Amino acid sequence: MDFLTDTFGHLQLWLFEQGVQPVSFALGQGHLLEKAYEGTGWLVVGLLQIAVMLVVIGPLQKRWPAEPMTDARAVKVDILYTLIHRLGLFKLVMFFTLEAWLENAWGILRTGGWPTWHLDQIWPGVSDQAVVSFVIYLLFFDFVNYWIHRAQHQSARWWALHGMHHAQRQMTMWSDNRNHLLDDVITSCVLAVVALWVGVGPGQFVALVAVGQLSENFQHANVRIWFGRVGERLWVSPRFHRRHHSIGIGHESQLHGQAVLGGCNFGVLLPWWDMLFGTADFQLRYDPTGVRDQVEQGRNYGQGFWAQQWQGLLRLIGRA
Repeated sequence: MDFLTDTFGHLQLWLFEQGVQPVSFALGQGHLLEKAYEGTGWLVVGLLQIAVMLVVIGPLQKRWPAEPMTDARAVKVDILYTLIHRLGLFKLVMFFTLEAWLENAWGILRTGGWPTWHLDQIWPGVSDQAVVSFVIYLLFFDFVNYWIHRAQHQSARWWALHGMHHAQRQMTMWSDNRNHLLDDVITSCVLAVVALWVGVGPGQFVALVAVGQLSENFQHANVRIWFGRVGERLWVSPRFHRRHHSIGIGHESQLHGQAVLGGCNFGVLLPWWDMLFGTADFQLRYDPTGVRDQVEQGRNYGQGFWAQQWQGLLRLIGRA
């Protein structure tokens, strides 16, 4: 753990000194160097993630594809979404808008005596053990993410945005960040508030997000891979998550013989919550992905980046 931490720190410092710091001064933002250094950490994470995707997950897609590659254009749009997020562009916009407001609001609450709950201090001594503390926060945030994900599927308004993520018929390792930007803003704000409330450290939060995102890249990959009867119940596999994206299955439930918003396999990293709350589907199948009204009724979810964002807004206000 110390070796990984030190290596990451050296990469972050080198990139900051060689690139980010000079740019910050050139733009007249020298007063934000501390935040720029923190942002450099996110950039390093993103670059490492993209490297792993290209070197490890990409070859797996070619070796064991779940379906043939027939729509390269759709994948190119997903790559754009990935670059926007992993290279820190979305994070940068959030920092200069909502994140700054959230941090200021939290600072006012703390000054007024609002307590911070440090989750890893529930058991004495745990907070001093980095690995144990990391696991505790990972379990907690995965539980939170499970309920956020269920809300995205059960709220008609939220689904109007989140449906864009499911409209990808050619799902690949690049599809994880294929989201409506407003959907990402809502999710990011919820997680930021929760992170402040439970007292997770900035560095630890970066590590949690990094592990989660890379796992989700693999879950979305076009691979015919599952983890076996036991492994499927320990960690979300590409097979488990593909079931969540399957047409008319992952985003629908049956109520009195009619299809309603709902679905199965909402777990982000762990299938435990699906097992606990009755939303797990462990069928060993690799069905086509997409949204039922897109396939059966020809509903337009947009082809390019801006078209997808626009159609999402139209669905949100009931115009599409």
